[in-house]
Amino acid sequence: MSPDPAASTTSLVPHSAHWGAFGVQVVDGRVVGVSPHPTDPNPSLLLGNVASAVHHASRIATPAIRRGWLEGGPRPDERRGADSYVAVGWDEALDLVAAELRRVYDGPGPGAVYGGSYGWGSAGRYHAAAGQLHRLLALLGGYVGSTGTYSNGASSVMLPHLIGSGVLLHSATTLDSIARHTDLVVAFGGLPAKNVSVTHGGVANHEVLARLADGAARGLEVALFSPLRLDVPEGVPADWFAIRPGTDVAAMLALAHVLVDEGLEDRDFLDRCCAGTDRFLAYVLGDADGIAKTPEWAGPICDLDPAALRTLARRMAAGRTLVTTSWSLQRAQHGEQTVWAGLALAALLGQIGLPGGGYGHGYGSMADVGSANRLLPMPSMPGVRNPVEDSIPVARIADLLLEPGGSYDFDGVEYSYPDIRLVHWAGGNPFHHHQDLNRLRRALHRPDTVIVQDPFWTPMARHADIVLPATTSLERNDLGAGRRDSRLVAMTRAIEPVGQARDDVVIFAGLAQRLGVAERFTEGRDEQAWLVHLYETWRRRVAPLGVDAPPFEEFWAAGGVDLPGGDEDWVVLADFRADPDGRPLNTPSGRIQLHSEVVEAFGYDDCPGHATWLEPDEWLGGPRAADFPLHLVANQPTTRLHSQHDVGDVSQAAKVAGREAMRIHPDDAAVRGIVAGDVVRVFNDRGHCLAGAVVTADVRPGVVQLPTGAWYDPVDPTLAGALCAHGNPNVLTPDRGTSKLAQGCSGQHALVEVERWDGPAPVVAAHRPPVLEAR
Repeated sequence: MSPDPAASTTSLVPHSAHWGAFGVQVVDGRVVGVSPHPTDPNPSLLLGNVASAVHHASRIATPAIRRGWLEGGPRPDERRGADSYVAVGWDEALDLVAAELRRVYDGPGPGAVYGGSYGWGSAGRYHAAAGQLHRLLALLGGYVGSTGTYSNGASSVMLPHLIGSGVLLHSATTLDSIARHTDLVVAFGGLPAKNVSVTHGGVANHEVLARLADGAARGLEVALFSPLRLDVPEGVPADWFAIRPGTDVAAMLALAHVLVDEGLEDRDFLDRCCAGTDRFLAYVLGDADGIAKTPEWAGPICDLDPAALRTLARRMAAGRTLVTTSWSLQRAQHGEQTVWAGLALAALLGQIGLPGGGYGHGYGSMADVGSANRLLPMPSMPGVRNPVEDSIPVARIADLLLEPGGSYDFDGVEYSYPDIRLVHWAGGNPFHHHQDLNRLRRALHRPDTVIVQDPFWTPMARHADIVLPATTSLERNDLGAGRRDSRLVAMTRAIEPVGQARDDVVIFAGLAQRLGVAERFTEGRDEQAWLVHLYETWRRRVAPLGVDAPPFEEFWAAGGVDLPGGDEDWVVLADFRADPDGRPLNTPSGRIQLHSEVVEAFGYDDCPGHATWLEPDEWLGGPRAADFPLHLVANQPTTRLHSQHDVGDVSQAAKVAGREAMRIHPDDAAVRGIVAGDVVRVFNDRGHCLAGAVVTADVRPGVVQLPTGAWYDPVDPTLAGALCAHGNPNVLTPDRGTSKLAQGCSGQHALVEVERWDGPAPVVAAHRPPVLEAR
């Protein structure tokens, strides 16, 4: 199935990743370059990280054991993250892992094991590390898992209450329809071009920017609500509403007030298709609390011109308007309210279900939102039921480890955290996703054992007791495709495993053999047999759906198979709008819930029964701003996917003074004596990090932007609040749930101060592997 990786060749090996399909150029067994798939109209620049990362010195070369764990055995240990490592052979490493798994399963039991992997490890459908880990742990007796995502954890809980399960998170009006019919996109959180190059599982053809360009050529315009001017693609006309971060709900309510006050709302749509309208409008008009949510009320909160909001509301009602909210907005305290208020604003316009109008959630957040491709089933591993019912919202990992037995609310139910003694992590780096990293480090000190499988010495690997080197996707065969993808790719192994790396599934098979579940784990199949089985099972499943896929050998020889497209003019909720009685939503009323009796009955003070402006703990209008007067936006990076391939050439080229770039407005830079290229210290009472200054008017005054994903690099890891030399903003972000309803990630915003760093700056060592000691 694979070419001879040792041979010298300049042919391209077909492959795929989360940022697209591509060919790999291999010379003398080394990856020397990649080329995007020839049919991709706008390939991702992130492909430039691939060749430079796979052979990087930060690869884990051999199994390693933390010295303190090797000498002292399983136990909580504050040296985790600051200890040395000992190189061992594979048999010893697997024997130690198997013995520790057996100890915990036979002792405190499966409820003490956290299967902590979190996606994005590979675009492959077979070698997905999280799925394979959970398969093994389920066969051993079960594990504590997680629900939701860091990306849209608040939305995934909120939207089912408002509009039913699956709607808007997994379906959206096509971008083709928007390009043809939309006059105005009111984009809260923007439509950032940087995010639309990636999709979980891959995207063969990047078409988002082309469709937006088509719309712009026809006359489509954007009203951009963001503190960042560049949160809209180049070439798309946009009016920039440089809103104060965290206040989008107030602006939405003000626009809603104008619509109602001036009789511009669609009463027929509200009566036919919505429930709880009177309760919501009583709040908007001030009948419920004595405060009318006028533009004059919202202007000082949002730092926007009330007259401009009035003009925009009238403009929205005069043409075909799409209201959108990005996933970034709900990654903040009270993030649920941005989703609810955006949906309610669109409902007042009455254009939901019409071509070019309505509401969208996630445009500009991933490449598949608005795709016209069909939502086909893709090859996938058969699941194994997890006997353990305990799970946590994914962003509550530190609470889980620090507060065993503690209680928490989630979606109307009170739960308690189990007592975790062993963490097994594969294919992820929570030091990118999670907040308040000093707190996360304290949490990781508590378990008896932390096991990490990864290709690289990421910050998570450096906090493990047992480190197992895993291959990258370039070192194995797989099937690659994302949701709504246009091609299933034969991900062909390009090179031999680097160092002593093994496939995750091979590692798990070795553990399964030692723990007596090998036959159930492998089902008697090796990699090739599994790929044939998964592909042929998929081929039979999609044949009745009109997919004419060839037999496996033909598919593999061709490097993939193109998948049929869908309805380019598809509009979300069109059927519901046309017949709300015959096509009701999966909500208590069958209608869009502008007020929810179910949510109200939960009694949460941080998530009432309708969309509400709730003042965040950290924003520029609050008392905390007196000590930390700059609002940090910790958004997704432009030059890598999350923290993946931070060692790659594209990611490294964007560093400033060897550190992550922090953007600051010229006025804020001037009063602090900061000029472009300076090393700066960004700090608050949770932590501090160094970054490289970029002075630009593309951020609004009072705001600094520092993207996530720079590998955490504590200057002195023995210190509880160590300075991060590299610029990871999650040393600054608060670790709290979005609300009691969803407990989503709130890591998008924090208040900080910035000062120029005078004197020698510490060397960035994040990408240097630790020195491995001999036994």
